[in-house]
Amino acid sequence: MFHRTQIPATRRWIIKIGSALLTRDGAGLDPDILAPWIEQMAALRGAGREVVLVSSGAVAQGMARMGWHKRPQALHELQAAAAIGQMGLIRAYEDGFSRHGLHTAQVLLTRDDLADRKRYLNARSTLRTLLGIGVFPVVNENDTVATDELRFGDNDTLAALVANLVEAELLILLTDQDGLFTANPHTDPDAALIREARVDDVRLDQAAGGSNSALGTGGMVTKLRAARLAARSGCATVIAPGRRADSLTDIASGALVGSLLVPAQGPQAARKRWLAGHLSVRGRLALDDGAVRALRVQGRSLLAVGVTAVHGQFARGEVVACVDGSGQEVARGLINYDAGDALRIKGLPSSRFEAVLGFIDDEELIHRDNLVLV
Repeated sequence: MFHRTQIPATRRWIIKIGSALLTRDGAGLDPDILAPWIEQMAALRGAGREVVLVSSGAVAQGMARMGWHKRPQALHELQAAAAIGQMGLIRAYEDGFSRHGLHTAQVLLTRDDLADRKRYLNARSTLRTLLGIGVFPVVNENDTVATDELRFGDNDTLAALVANLVEAELLILLTDQDGLFTANPHTDPDAALIREARVDDVRLDQAAGGSNSALGTGGMVTKLRAARLAARSGCATVIAPGRRADSLTDIASGALVGSLLVPAQGPQAARKRWLAGHLSVRGRLALDDGAVRALRVQGRSLLAVGVTAVHGQFARGEVVACVDGSGQEVARGLINYDAGDALRIKGLPSSRFEAVLGFIDDEELIHRDNLVLV
């Protein structure tokens, strides 16, 4: 069970901030509101946490710049507003984080980027690299190219999928409410704040309601859905009050802030189950005894040096089976190289990859986080 007292030990956070928390009465981004969030996130980074920021506000900023007072409904108008506002949004974060000696990076995603396995792994590698070098990734939906079929629909969902993508341990959804209540606190005086619950508790569905914001697209329904998506890889979620000063700092200290929704399983078990449900084998790798032992006994990643043969046609990010000398399947997982490249580097140490391929994507053929024993 994930307990509130364990939150300070978490290493990788996804923080989602909604439009209503970044603007003052819809008048575009407010630097005075933004500054405390940046200060808290910079402090988290200084304390050793890796933070990915999923920020709304591009559409709201674009509306303010164009003098629009009502959120557009047509997709092409939303795309235009986002394109206009994205410039100001990223500049505001860049200026704010630079005051703390930190660099930022803009990452724009569509649902198609996370559905396509090769693009999924590319996005994952980019985000993990940015975190590794101490840069703050600022993630948003790529509204200017997304179609209705490819849209995430809201940044709560996007934040949850990014949590899956980078194996985050904690997702924080900042909202203009105090958290998730047993009923609508605006209409029911007996509504009580839910301090902690398992994310699969069916009673939570009755507690969730819609959005009260004219700028945002999400409400408690989308936040609950996002928490359940994040839980697929073992990530806990805090629905936190964005109007409260120092919410992020207090959460980091273990204070009871907002509503904590815990996954039914721990991170590793949940992620393996999540991967296992998405595995459709496209190829096969034959392993020597040392590689089989490394996977089964030592829980390590699969290295090319332990591969004796490559069978099938597959692309980077697709699923391959790993078999022992007798042809018995040992494991399966998401491979970091396509079939042609895997064939060229089989049996080689990673130090030879660049000389043989002219590049190196990853040192492992399959990372242990993307591998399931069978």
